[in-house]
Amino acid sequence: MATEPAGAGWRGRGAAINRAGRFESLSIDYDPGEEPGRVRTQFLKDDSQSIISRHDSPDLPFEASLNPYRGCEHGCAYCYARPTHEFLGFSAGVDFESRILVKHRAAELLEAELRRANYQPKVLSLSGVTDPYQPVERELRITRSCLEVLAAFRHPVGMITKNHLITRDVDLLAELATHQAAVAYISITTLDADLARELEPRASTPRARLEAISVLAAAGVPVGVSVAPMIPGLNDSEIPAILTAAAEAGATFAGYTVVRLPFGVKDVFAAWLDRHRPGMREKILGRIAETQGATLSHGDFGTRLRGQGIWAEQIRSLFQVSRNRCGMLLRRPEVSTGAFRCPGGDGELFDWGGLER
Repeated sequence: MATEPAGAGWRGRGAAINRAGRFESLSIDYDPGEEPGRVRTQFLKDDSQSIISRHDSPDLPFEASLNPYRGCEHGCAYCYARPTHEFLGFSAGVDFESRILVKHRAAELLEAELRRANYQPKVLSLSGVTDPYQPVERELRITRSCLEVLAAFRHPVGMITKNHLITRDVDLLAELATHQAAVAYISITTLDADLARELEPRASTPRARLEAISVLAAAGVPVGVSVAPMIPGLNDSEIPAILTAAAEAGATFAGYTVVRLPFGVKDVFAAWLDRHRPGMREKILGRIAETQGATLSHGDFGTRLRGQGIWAEQIRSLFQVSRNRCGMLLRRPEVSTGAFRCPGGDGELFDWGGLER
């Protein structure tokens, strides 16, 4: 079951709607004039018994990922991961950013996985379908506890985040970097603080993200910028400015993606356009359709993250020219599994007795 506001949307949230997921049959609509108030974030226990997800997608730079949470408080209106909440019986709308599943045992499960006799290390991405540094991480420190395990094992990791909180863990990332086992991407969608606040309401400001790049670079952590997603007609003109600012902050490599709006994300983003960019809905969705097809989310490998057609080509060309001008690399530095070790014998390296179970 999900609820649906008639107009203004939930205050302080990226989503203005909360429609029932693909697998739900009941939805509640508000009468015109009724405005939902603020929604309190709920943190729910996730009892997952494994923590590493593996994939063989040729589009992605990492072969495995670790997600300490499900859902994300950042509330980015365009987030491709929103439909994953529908498999849990929740909505891809406000539920995705207000009902967060917490993997309290993530670090314990990670250590157990790394100690398996047949474990083969691969570069591990934190994260794939959530942000490991969303606001609740400041208190729960689940991502940090996972990094402590990875540092002890010298296990390679690639971080991607929109949050300045990553600088809290610069000690662990710098330690891993000495073994060529860490790399970080800071995602910057816009330098316009007002647009960022509307589009990514609980992520760090663009200025704070640039500061995070500086802190990581100064500590010797290889850091790049993910100019993503590019939304034709909304933020694509900012590519040169974002790359220039990131390079000046210390980023040495860069990547980008073109926005895609799978399943319920298209409704969330369309409602965002109606709310924050009235009159631009047809123009922007039309351009996205030209890059991603009628579904607004191309499914083919090699196309879905870059798009196709004239708008995708313009974005690609602008990115390439701007990146070259800034002297940034297209690919991240090599991250090695060569330093991986299994410390402390067969027993647990950490005491997990105090974790919530």
